Amino acid sequence: MTTPAARFGAWFYSQPYILLSTTATAWGGNIVIGHVAAGHIPPLALAQARWTRWISAFVILTLIFWPKVRQDFPVIRRSFPILLLLSFVGITLYNSLAYVGLQYMQAVNGALMQSTAPFSIALWSLLLFRDRLTRGQIGGILLSSLGVLAIITDGDPARLSELSVNPGDLFLIAAMASYALYASLLRKRPPIHPMSFLVLTIGLGGLILMPATAMEMASGFTMKVDTQMILSLTYVILIATIVAYICFNRGVELIDPNRAGPFFHLIPVVASLLAIVFLGETFQLYHAVCYALILSGIFLAQRLSR
Repeated sequence: MTTPAARFGAWFYSQPYILLSTTATAWGGNIVIGHVAAGHIPPLALAQARWTRWISAFVILTLIFWPKVRQDFPVIRRSFPILLLLSFVGITLYNSLAYVGLQYMQAVNGALMQSTAPFSIALWSLLLFRDRLTRGQIGGILLSSLGVLAIITDGDPARLSELSVNPGDLFLIAAMASYALYASLLRKRPPIHPMSFLVLTIGLGGLILMPATAMEMASGFTMKVDTQMILSLTYVILIATIVAYICFNRGVELIDPNRAGPFFHLIPVVASLLAIVFLGETFQLYHAVCYALILSGIFLAQRLSR
């Protein structure tokens, strides 16, 4: 007899909009974690601990889902090249480029560059699979992008004149292009259990990150281990990595990457709401306008996707 928890899990796993919204919530919370950690954890420590993040997630998933991996091993062996490519572009390359870029750019620039994800996904889908955006999708992406722009400028267009372009911006654009390639290529993932796929991509991605980690250690990087660091890293591993990737992979599987792309614009919405609730930031009228623009854009992209 199926338990209520199992029925809810099956229902949840079949709801693409809820899954993709959960991913945005997890990644938006990650931004707030970074703000909370600022001043307590050494600058960029969470970013520099990226190898720990992926290997820890790999160990946890392997302990739980090793029977699935072992069962899928024949298919995994035949499909190793595409698994390696997905691991490289979706984990190794994306995180490395984003880590370098965020060191040399303003926070506003970072949010602006991340909002390019839907456009990058659309471009890769067009180049690789000849998928074209509908007029509704284009309009929805532009509308939600306008909402993102209003959030990151605090509702003041004049702030755009304060932005300066630097090499970090280019690194983050490249990082989003890399992750967009991962999202577009998910349709080519082998027919294995979703948890087997997650174990392999996270494990391979973390393995390829080892040289960068070794370079960090050789440069004298040390990470202070205390309660704040443990709690922050726990969130990053369990929520921003494991839960987020499970939900994102499944969401893209249920709807095509172009329809999933606009959900990236929910990330600043979640981050700003959590900052208002937990960090004491003030809710302004422009927040409501921004949220309405972003949600309307996502709705438009989904309703007029044919």
